[in-house]
Parts: sequence; C-alpha cells; structure tokens
Amino acid sequence: MTPLERRKPDIIKASRKRRIAAGAGVQVQDVNKLLNQFEQAQKMMKMMGKGGLGKMMRGMKGMLPGMR
Repeated sequence: MTPLERRKPDIIKASRKRRIAAGAGVQVQDVNKLLNQFEQAQKMMKMMGKGGLGKMMRGMKGMLPGMR
C-alpha cells in the first residue's frame, strides 16, 4: 500500500485492491476482510474515546455472569 492509501483507506477501489492483493500474495477477498476489520476497529476506538466503554458495560450488565 502507498502512504496515501494507508492514511486514507477510503480511496482504495477495485483496481487498487487487485494491486495490493497481488503484491501481498493474497486474494482480493482477504484485502476486503482486512479493510472491513480496520473500519470496525476505527468505529470501536471512536466509541471508546467518547466514554463508550462505560455505556457498553452498563448495557451488558445482565448478559455476563458475576456482574452487578
């Protein structure tokens, strides 16, 4: 991946995905999976920064044994 693609992964379209996959020796589906995981991680980190962890734990109170 180029430095620009690493900074702005939203610019990666089909032709770039093919190039990245070929350079890494993987399938395009693997590149898609990686990009999706990265997007999910970004969303999770954004939630954590806004105090999302406390909200999430309160929401899961009844789901986990041993939590009050």
